Amino acid sequence: MNPLLERPAVRRVRDALARAGSGAEVIVLGETARSAADAAASLGVALGAIVKSLVFTVGVEPVMALISGDRRCDPKALAAALGLDGKVGRADADVVREATGYTIGGVPPFAHARPLPTAIDAGLARFDVVYAAAGHPHCVFGTTVDELARLTGAPVVEGIGVAATGSGGGSLRGD
Repeated sequence: MNPLLERPAVRRVRDALARAGSGAEVIVLGETARSAADAAASLGVALGAIVKSLVFTVGVEPVMALISGDRRCDPKALAAALGLDGKVGRADADVVREATGYTIGGVPPFAHARPLPTAIDAGLARFDVVYAAAGHPHCVFGTTVDELARLTGAPVVEGIGVAATGSGGGSLRGD
């Protein structure tokens, strides 16, 4: 077994998948999946099939948006979709780690240190299989949007993911 699969952060994701009855397997990539473009290239899939787990704050509350790799998050639409009011901003690395228990670049969509209000970009539904971070920048897992909604308890929402400018698609850490 690849030693990355036994790292505590990856193990938490693997255990959470198993507890949820998911058949998804964590995939160890030969190249980093730190950016959505890197992950897509490593997997040989479309950029949009990569799930970016983005942490924002609404007021002081951390929230998560699961956004298609070829889109960016509209923070105001995210707050509205979650029914929250307050100033919306990107969470810094310390807030991300405290809220999720993971470091930027490997934040999965679930199995966090504490529950986060979360919304899923409906643009991910364009793909039969989507790939999300699994606790480490070299680890991902494949799933469906329906299973992602089941695993996270999050709604699939129109309008939180908007066309990204440029060609890079941003990073899994939120660019």
